[in-house]
Amino acid sequence: QVQLQESGPGLVNPSQTLSLTCTVSGGPIRNNLNFWFWIRQPTGKELEWIGYSAPSGSSYYNPSLKSRTAISWDTSKDQFTLQLSSVTPEDTGVYYCARVLPPQMSTMTSHPTKAAGYWGQGTRVTVFS
Repeated sequence: QVQLQESGPGLVNPSQTLSLTCTVSGGPIRNNLNFWFWIRQPTGKELEWIGYSAPSGSSYYNPSLKSRTAISWDTSKDQFTLQLSSVTPEDTGVYYCARVLPPQMSTMTSHPTKAAGYWGQGTRVTVFS
């Protein structure tokens, strides 16, 4: 069974770049079925998808965050990373990584739910000066 673990700084200063890592274990990383997501839950708000890495190797982003987001893989370490630039206090919340299969894609890009796919436990990020 695939397992995911998020890691990164708990505190980030405004205007800096947030970098988070998701370490994957227990299952195939690269195949034609796996979509690898970053999702967040800002404080007091609903779950929001940030972006994902597709089986093709391309990355796709939520339009509301696209200009500030980059997702990339380190296949030698079975890790994928999120970079979110120019953070503000509104980026404070819990950040999750997840593995999702094709039938779950429409759900994850509209109303993300932990019932879809395998999720990490999440990591809390506070943007604070």
